[in-house]
Amino acid sequence: MNGFRLAGDITHLISILVLLLKIYATKSCSGISLKTQELYAVVFLARYLDLFTDFISVYNFVMKVVFILSSVAIVWCMRRHRVVKRSYDKELDTFRHHYLVGACFVFALLVHEKFTFQEVFWAFSIYLEVVAIVPQLVLLQRSGNVDNLTGQYVFFLGAYRALYILNWIYRYFTEAKFSRWIACISGLVQTALYADFFYYYFLSWKNNAKLNLPA
Repeated sequence: MNGFRLAGDITHLISILVLLLKIYATKSCSGISLKTQELYAVVFLARYLDLFTDFISVYNFVMKVVFILSSVAIVWCMRRHRVVKRSYDKELDTFRHHYLVGACFVFALLVHEKFTFQEVFWAFSIYLEVVAIVPQLVLLQRSGNVDNLTGQYVFFLGAYRALYILNWIYRYFTEAKFSRWIACISGLVQTALYADFFYYYFLSWKNNAKLNLPA
């Protein structure tokens, strides 16, 4: 494992911890898209179908379990927790995310590295992760104001993908047979989706002001 991937994994974990902190400390999920969280749960469940069949390392196994359990726990809290669910912005979180699931699955059937059950679902998870943030960004644009913890959550989530691009570049130059082009290209597209958010996040940090996104 190289340093870029490790930094990306740590940044991803930080984003999850920030989100869990917001939900459990404030007992609120205001500003958080349930649609995005459901998509991430599907992403990890589809990607880690090999959890109990292909053992790579203890680190790899633990990270897979953490991502699956945390994503499912967040969805459960937003849907079932008697206090947290009251703060859910249902009127703003109306993006039809099931269309994203269908489109990504069809695309995975057409574009994949190997036409096997596991590889098709791996490609599906990669494509779905690219667009999983879209409902969240739409919700934030509709609401306008972004609280501190929500802003940090989205920032670290975007930073994790940017670090993974560096990971793929490093692997391209250091591995004899680089074969993860789907993940590399998808990562570039996904990071580009964060560009507008990163711009306004930087402005708010520079001016020491509250993060506001244009509607």
